[in-house]
Amino acid sequence: MTIQDVPLEDKQRALSELREVKSLFASRGWFPGTSGNLSVRVGEFEADNFQFAITASGKDKSISTPEDFLFVDQSGQACEKTSLKPSAETLIHSEIYRLTGCGAIFHIHSVFNSIVSELFWSRKSIPVDGVELIKAFNIWEEEAHIEIPIVSNFAHIPSIVPEVTERLDPRIPGIMLRKHGIYAWGANAFEAKRHLEAFEFIFEYVYRWELLNRR
Repeated sequence: MTIQDVPLEDKQRALSELREVKSLFASRGWFPGTSGNLSVRVGEFEADNFQFAITASGKDKSISTPEDFLFVDQSGQACEKTSLKPSAETLIHSEIYRLTGCGAIFHIHSVFNSIVSELFWSRKSIPVDGVELIKAFNIWEEEAHIEIPIVSNFAHIPSIVPEVTERLDPRIPGIMLRKHGIYAWGANAFEAKRHLEAFEFIFEYVYRWELLNRR
């Protein structure tokens, strides 16, 4: 399958969803500088053959322009002629799609997610006990305990990918890069947004709870 095999309306839907969520997350201050990246998969999925729309590199995500997104393949290469460059972290999106077959991946930077990733770096995961928002991940046990994986943050993005492969937990729709930010995914854009919002609530809760208990 190539991008030319994907119906036009599917591509338009993906771009519309990306524009909407980009505007919402920007209003929350989740894209400081030009940080963060968003993607939505289009067309049929095979682990070695898929395409997705992703934010272009170096763009101000607080404004909307015709150059905000482009389509790439499973290797992170542009599918159509363009002068745009995909996000530097496109390879991480590619690996998450390959491993999960999900429909959308959202990555943002916040103070709380960066702090807790460093706070718990020594255990390589963020422990969460009994927080109500765990249910957003379809985990319904009473007083559920989860561990959100943390992976190393290297300037050389391909060096991050093997850790993502190794540490991704099928039960948890997210993975943290140390002192960097959360990647959250879902079957579609709505679910990825729900998961991301739940993670952000949980990170703030964990930080504040740790602060209270260290006094």
